[in-house]
Amino acid sequence: MIRDTIKTATTTSMKAGTKDRTATLRMIAAKIKDRDIELRTAAKQPEDDTLVIEVLQKMAKQRRESIQMYEDGGREELAAKERDELAVIGEFLPQMMNDDEMRAAIDEAKAATGAEGMKDMGKVMAELKARHGAVLDGAKASAMVKESLA
Repeated sequence: MIRDTIKTATTTSMKAGTKDRTATLRMIAAKIKDRDIELRTAAKQPEDDTLVIEVLQKMAKQRRESIQMYEDGGREELAAKERDELAVIGEFLPQMMNDDEMRAAIDEAKAATGAEGMKDMGKVMAELKARHGAVLDGAKASAMVKESLA
């Protein structure tokens, strides 16, 4: 389980005395715990690894956006801090699909849903998320689906 891997990495980091890495790992654990608390009253509980991956993907997306904003604003020291956090978060994310794999998955989803035009984009995206949610870059997939349905 990814959650256990994060706990082990936190302990190792604390023993090694790497303060920035430890802080990032603790932040990850706190976000996961927040998500656990949110889902306490939910009727359907997601799989643990799925939940952790969702949290990590959201954190990674936030870091990428922050990096872009800091670079645009000329705050390179803050962008560097965000890059370091993104690197730690990325260690626990599964390897994302490459372009060829994504094209094949889009073709499969189009065939499964019978998609023919742009009006079917939602169906294709839902199918892709259901089959490959954890290893799918949503923004990239969206652009590729648009391209293939156009």
